Amino acid sequence: MVDLDWKAKMVSSDMPNKSPKLSTNKLNISVPVSLRTVQADISTASAPACSAYEHYLRLPELRALWSSKEFPGWKNEAILKPAVMALEITFRFLSTALSDPRPYANRREWKRRLEALTKNEIEVIAMLCEDEEEDGETRGTAPIADLSSTSGVLARDGSSAEVWKIPGETAPVVSRTSEASLLPRLATWQRSEDVAQNILYSFECEMRRCPYTLGLGEPNLAGKPTLEYDLVCKPSDLHSLKRSPYDHVESYENQTVYTTHQVLESWIRVADELLRRAADRIEIRNFEKAASDCYLIERIWKLLAEIEDLHLLMDPDDFLRLKNQLHIKSMDDSETFCFRSKGLVEIAKNCKDLRHKVPYILGVEVDPKGGPRIQEAVMKLYSEKSEFEKIHLLQALQAIESALKRFFYAYKQVLVVTMGSLDARGNRVVASPDSCDSLSQIFLEPTYFPSLDAAKTFLGNGMNHEYGGGEGRTRRKL
Repeated sequence: MVDLDWKAKMVSSDMPNKSPKLSTNKLNISVPVSLRTVQADISTASAPACSAYEHYLRLPELRALWSSKEFPGWKNEAILKPAVMALEITFRFLSTALSDPRPYANRREWKRRLEALTKNEIEVIAMLCEDEEEDGETRGTAPIADLSSTSGVLARDGSSAEVWKIPGETAPVVSRTSEASLLPRLATWQRSEDVAQNILYSFECEMRRCPYTLGLGEPNLAGKPTLEYDLVCKPSDLHSLKRSPYDHVESYENQTVYTTHQVLESWIRVADELLRRAADRIEIRNFEKAASDCYLIERIWKLLAEIEDLHLLMDPDDFLRLKNQLHIKSMDDSETFCFRSKGLVEIAKNCKDLRHKVPYILGVEVDPKGGPRIQEAVMKLYSEKSEFEKIHLLQALQAIESALKRFFYAYKQVLVVTMGSLDARGNRVVASPDSCDSLSQIFLEPTYFPSLDAAKTFLGNGMNHEYGGGEGRTRRKL
């Protein structure tokens, strides 16, 4: 890994010694004495550092699998393909964790964490499938197993497919179990049988509202058709990337770090595709669908934080030794490992740039003189509730901001626990109150949506006066 000489910048506002107050006939706000304006410039690490990161994870080969177009008629292929690949890599991660020969490895907690992560991944995939069914343009385009895929004949011996006839339906249903996925094999391994069965039942529960199921051995009590999982996910090609270029490094945590970040990057790809689709839907004023995409992006940010938390289970001594063997150095705060992911930085920037969509959503132009035109439009929208799709979208945009900032805050805590506070501070022994590392800048930055924030503040203060909560009256504090 190559060091990066990049310093975080912080803009300090000239604040008076006393706390000024902004007073209107309806609003009293006290500004804290120590308030400083923090502007976060989210940037990637140096080109050599990013290149080394991508080489370590074999990202070019992984991207080739994500971007392959196998089904021209399937509108959601670019979104669902990396999602099911992330799920399949998690199955491999589970196998790796349970095969750990080290007597001091916390297998019990690894099993619990990976099972919980898998269930959350299934939940997001189910939401993607539900949205696909509700959209007229994407409904019925997913590749599902049917008799035509087998020329009307299914092999009797060793066949993984069955033909079902559902009462009241004219066409038969083909229920097929993947032959290449690791999950059916995990269900037959004594060490992973219990967790694999729990995962299979999660498929049954989460995919109930979907028109098809994934076909990984789940009960499929509703007799739904199954996705052509092996053709979509290509587990054999995916698992051919399980070996890192640094496999010569003798550390079991090497495979842990490698697999964790392959799962992470796969979900980053899903978020990137959803951001593109959300922007397109906003442009055509399909605010209801755009809001659904934005809430999915929020869920993915939470999923990314859960994936990063897996680092907390690694053995401290083994991980720190691996860190030095891989030459991962932190000469300053810009060397933070997450900034070597171009995809992560890109989706963070694109999420932040969604703030520029607010005037278009509201149908108003920004006042060149800095007037509260947007804020007034938001207050009117919230009060009248006539265009609730816009309210849903604006709420979803703020939900993304909240999840994004929580991710980077949680990531800094992961750094402190795994590497120590000195590495988390970019090797600064003394942290000045006027300095701020690049991670802290992100979650300390003011809201991306000041007009939405101001509108809620003024509305809340107005209701406070309306319901007898003004000055001079005794209020009950909850």
